[in-house]
Amino acid sequence: MSNTKTSITVEARVKATIDKVWDSWTNPQHITKWNQASADWHTPYAENDLRIGGIFKSTMAAKDGSMSFDFWGTYTNVIP
Repeated sequence: MSNTKTSITVEARVKATIDKVWDSWTNPQHITKWNQASADWHTPYAENDLRIGGIFKSTMAAKDGSMSFDFWGTYTNVIP
């Protein structure tokens, strides 16, 4: 197991107000609606403590129930 840290930057351009985009991107109620790799996967659970030191977590699951995993991390910086 490696202790190497990986930095991820996500960028998206959408036609909506910044307030609507921020809410859709960060609110667990909305995350479960858009967070899927393909049509046969979904996110039945999400949580998001949007502050430095807070944890984000989502459960990714195959819709047929064959497998699932949790994707999570800790915020080290938050810029609203």
